Order: sequence, then C-alpha cells, then structure tokens
Amino acid sequence: MSQATNQSWGGRFSEPTDAFVARFTASVTFDQRLARQDIQGSIAHATMLARVGVLTDDERDTIITGLTEIQGEIERGEFNWSVPLEDVHMNIEARLTDKIGITGKKLHTGRSRNDQVATDIRLFMRDEIDVIEVELKRLREGMIELADREAETIMPGFTHLQTAQPVTFGHHLLAWQEMLARDHERLLDCRKRVNVMPLGAAALAGTTYPIDRHVSAELLGFDRPSENSLDAVSDRDFAIEFTSFASILLMHLSRMSEELVLWTSAQFNFIDLPDRFCTGSSIMPQKKNPDVPELVRGKTGRVYGHLMALLTLMKSQPLAYNKDNQEDKEPLFDTVDTVHDCLKAFADMVPAIEPKKASMYEAARRGFSTATDLADYLVRKGVAFRDAHEIVGQSVAYGLKTGKDLSEMSLDELKQFSATIEQDVFDVLTLEGSVAARNHIGGTAPNQVRAAAQRAREALAALKAGA
Repeated sequence: MSQATNQSWGGRFSEPTDAFVARFTASVTFDQRLARQDIQGSIAHATMLARVGVLTDDERDTIITGLTEIQGEIERGEFNWSVPLEDVHMNIEARLTDKIGITGKKLHTGRSRNDQVATDIRLFMRDEIDVIEVELKRLREGMIELADREAETIMPGFTHLQTAQPVTFGHHLLAWQEMLARDHERLLDCRKRVNVMPLGAAALAGTTYPIDRHVSAELLGFDRPSENSLDAVSDRDFAIEFTSFASILLMHLSRMSEELVLWTSAQFNFIDLPDRFCTGSSIMPQKKNPDVPELVRGKTGRVYGHLMALLTLMKSQPLAYNKDNQEDKEPLFDTVDTVHDCLKAFADMVPAIEPKKASMYEAARRGFSTATDLADYLVRKGVAFRDAHEIVGQSVAYGLKTGKDLSEMSLDELKQFSATIEQDVFDVLTLEGSVAARNHIGGTAPNQVRAAAQRAREALAALKAGA
C-alpha cells in the first residue's frame, strides 16, 4: 500500500483522496452485506490458484484459515469496518494481510474488484432467490389448500367492480394462484441467468495467469463461467431481471391486497382477517385496519422505483465496468428484503383468511348475477343470442323496478318477456345451479375447482422435486 494515500491502488497517486470524496465514493456501509459471499468467492479463488500452481498448498491453506477466522469475526460482530478501505473486498483483504502477512496480498492474483464484486452479487442473488422461492412456495401451498376447502363457497364475480356472475371463493383464490405460478416460473428462469460466473474476467480483459475458470465455477456452484470478459464485469441484466420479477410479483400482491382491503370493509363484509394481521385506531375504538395488505400495496411503488433506478443506471454505460455500478446494490438489496417480507406476510396471512359465507352468498344474489345464465338458457331453447340478450335486459329492468332478483320472480313474471321460458328455468337461476353449470376445465363448478387445486398442488410438488 502507498503510505501517501493508504489505499491498495495508491502507487500512482501523489496525494491522499479528499476526506469527503473518500466517504462519498465508499460503499462499505452497505456492501458489507456481501461479506459471506466475498469470503466464499475468495476461498474458491485461492483453491483454484493453488490447483494451477500460482499459489502453494501451504499458502492456500493459510489464506483459507485466515478467511475462515475473519468470517467468524464478522458473524460475532467483532470486525472493524473501515470507510477509508472503501468496500467489503478491501476491508477483508486488509484484515487478511494483518492476520497472515504477505501471503494475504497474494490472494488478489489473477482477479480484480470488478469481477470480484460481480461474482459476489451473483452469489448473493442466488442465495436470496432460493430463500424467496421458499416463501413463494409456502404462499402458493397455503392458497391452494384454502381454495380447495372453499370450492363451494359462493361469492359474486366482478367486472368493472360491478356484480357480473357468481363464482366461488375457491375459484377466485386459484386465480390468485395462477398469478403466483407465473411469478414462480419467472423467478426460476431468472436464477438460471444469475448462476453464471464472472470470476476470472479480472478488470475487463481476463488475466495472463494460467487460471482454470471451470474449477472456480464448480467450487462455487455456478453452472458455467461467463463467455466474455467485457460483458462479465459490466453485466447487471440479472439484477434488472430480478427487479422486474419483483415488480410483477408485487403488482400481483397489490391486486390481492386491494381485494382484501375491500372485502374486510363493512360495505363488503366478505372476509375476516385474524387480529394479528391488523391494527386499531388511536381515536376510533371500533376500527380494525387491514394494515398488512395495505402496506404490501404501498410497497409496490417502492419496488417499481428500484426497477426504474436500475434501468436508468445501466442505460448509458459504455463497456466495461464503471463506478456507476456501485449504485446497483442498495436498490437491489432493498428489493430483495421487500419481496421476502411481503411474501412472508402473505404466506402467514392467506391461510388464516376466514370467509363470511353468508355475506358472500347474499352479495352474489344481488346485482342479477345469473342474467347471463338466463340468456344461455334461452339460446339453448332456440332463441337467437341477440334476442335472448334483449329479453334478459327487459327482465332485469323489471327486476330493478320491482326490487326482485331474477330467481325471485315467478314463472308468469318471466314468461311475459318470453313464452319460451319454462319451469326448468329455475334450475339455472339459482346461484348453485349457475356455478355448477360452468363444468369445464377452468370453470367455476366445485368439482372443477377441486380438480384445478389438485393440478396446482401436483405442479408445485413437481417443481419442488426439480421436475
């Protein structure tokens, strides 16, 4: 190190970095979160260097012992992080040199902080994706089981937030599950592109040392080393892709949250959330606020912002590495934390939802939700669809005038709009008949809902098994 600058790169400089600039450009306050991955990568790098003869076996063992001890210091909170040393990498390397002497300085042979940080972030993202996937699986499992239990619980389906046709609560929950299934596929697909190793690209052009990148990749569990050294150190597509996944996932959780907030209101009164997921009011003692879904809905904008930040960060960067890329970590770290916490909250909360079946059923009876069933009934009797549509429209107008639902009208009342209507019309005007009539894959019939839940359960089990 240069005594004038006290930096690992100070040999070319004649004066120390300005104190403000040192603080402004340092990243150790947040990238110390990569310490475990940094040590993991360094151990693999030292192992590979010894295997190709750049380090001796004794040097390798000394380095690995020192790094393992440093890992212990960090885990116990005994490590002294230094801002003048800029980042997690130089802090660990400096401590290693303090512990084992000149051998510690040999660790950086054949690599740069550019490929080192790119490797650390990918290792970190791979670990976090695996943790997030566990919560996503847990949420899907809970949602599928609740849907199966509520396959016959009738509720209104909506378009434009207006009563449209009756569905079941189980069917609605499986619509949520379909969103999460697509998110799950996106997450696993993203992991494939995360799991490519940049180590060995060095600063931008590789190294003249006889390294074996396939050995390093195998030691670190990467699928393969990267193909191009320029791209390896400058690529942050995987971070953008993960944040894109996160934005779509949070959009889905936000849509679910909006419905949960509506359904817990006195105006809907469809469900009850256990008290542990709600809070009260400091002034209104009757209040029970659905804070968990409201907060998830709010955090969606935060993740959207991180996606735009990363896209903007990368949009004008020439090859290869630029200091701009230091700004990738904070939005990425916060996205990881936000996604994990939102999924955990939902995975805990969703299975505990208690449907208010009577309220749901009564709401489905309002709004002429079986009007389409009446039109379909007329078509099956030989009436042209457009004529059937007109007949049902007249029936609904009559119902609005008299305050009667279609199922509450007498046969004579219905026949005034079409002589084709017979006694069997009441088989389709009941909510149960309406739901059961849509007896096809993807339909609302309870047996179809249970079958769909079973298919979802099997698909998730196959995903767990790596099929």
